[in-house]
Amino acid sequence: MRQAQPPNRLSIFHHGLAKGSAYEAWREGICREFCRLDVGPAQDNYIDCHNEFVLLDSIAIATPKGRSARFARTRDLLVDGCDDLVLISATRGKVRVTQEMKTIDLMAGQMCLTEMNIAGTLDLNQTGGFTTTRFPRRLLLQVAPSAETQLARTLGHDRAWGVMIERYSALCSEIGGELDLAGQKAAAQHLADLVGHFIGTSAEQKNLAGQSDVLIARLNLMKADILKNLGESRLTVETVAKANGLSLRQAQRMFASSGTTFSEFVLEQRLLLARQLLLGGSARHRKISDVAFTVGFNDLSYFHRTFKRRFGVTPADIQMEPGAGLTQ
Repeated sequence: MRQAQPPNRLSIFHHGLAKGSAYEAWREGICREFCRLDVGPAQDNYIDCHNEFVLLDSIAIATPKGRSARFARTRDLLVDGCDDLVLISATRGKVRVTQEMKTIDLMAGQMCLTEMNIAGTLDLNQTGGFTTTRFPRRLLLQVAPSAETQLARTLGHDRAWGVMIERYSALCSEIGGELDLAGQKAAAQHLADLVGHFIGTSAEQKNLAGQSDVLIARLNLMKADILKNLGESRLTVETVAKANGLSLRQAQRMFASSGTTFSEFVLEQRLLLARQLLLGGSARHRKISDVAFTVGFNDLSYFHRTFKRRFGVTPADIQMEPGAGLTQ
């Protein structure tokens, strides 16, 4: 079955025996036609699979969940001519991948680059979970010409870059449905650059490391972390850098390259969120101190002082503006 979603987001699922008209319609109309894969049970002739797709320009990110599904690129399907490259990222347990006669067992945190023009399988089960990111071959080869030398082998030598890819893919999956076409294209290029750095040769990595797209992608990931944790009063550049596999100095340089500092960015976002809360629903009945602590301030006088300097009025003035407390 298929659920209605934004144009670049698709949700498909099947729960039941691998037989009957409903299964055949799902298998033929969605799996083979859209995914270009055959899907059967991984065990017990039963399929339990819910797959979320996000399409970013020419890249497709899939996040399957469930306990029984075997995704197969069969010889019958190879006639479609698709030669996309697929990065498989193990997220939990052990994941088994096959490419022709070769078997690759991935543990959580490891990755494997496969190709669609070779028969292969990938199992989803109770003990192993994964995500996949499918790239047009030409796109990945543009940023990492040596990518094909990394096919069908375990990747995970650079854990920091692996974490970056996992986190950026998750961020794209989360917000991909809200991006306009330009945003989708930019996100796709950032992701391709990150993967290209991960799988490329030393020379290719050095070249990509100097490109602005990679730096922007890594900075955006740090900013996303900050926005999710604004309420933490002890939020520091050290914790955000560590979560993104960066040194303190690297994180500081990335913020500096964007014309700001970590502290300035955090303060600005906290003030903007505080203003939004003061103008939002039931704001007239909310204590200003509660708003300040909610957005991460632990010094009320500092909050009042910086708020007035930023907006030209006090938090109480904002709270009393006509229309404050009416928005939802």
